[in-house]
Amino acid sequence: MPHVVVKMYSGRSEEQKRKLAEAVTNAVMAITGNGEDSISVRIEDVAASDWTEKVYKPDIENGAGKLYKRPGYGPLASSEP
Repeated sequence: MPHVVVKMYSGRSEEQKRKLAEAVTNAVMAITGNGEDSISVRIEDVAASDWTEKVYKPDIENGAGKLYKRPGYGPLASSEP
C-alpha cells in the first residue's frame, strides 16, 4: 500500500498536480508491482518562506537516513547517501 507525499512550492496548477500524481503512480506501479488501486499520492503546497522550517529541516535534514534522493542545495547537497 504505497503512499507518496510530494511537498513543493505553491503555485502549480491543478492540472500539473494531477499529471504529477499520475506519473508518480505509474512509476510506483512499474517498480513495486503494486496495482493502481493500492497507491495513493498526496501533494502539499508549501510557501517558499516556509520551506526551511516545514520541509528542509524536518524531512530532509533530520530525515537524512531515509532520504534516497538528496537535494542539490543546502548542507546535504554534497553529502554521500
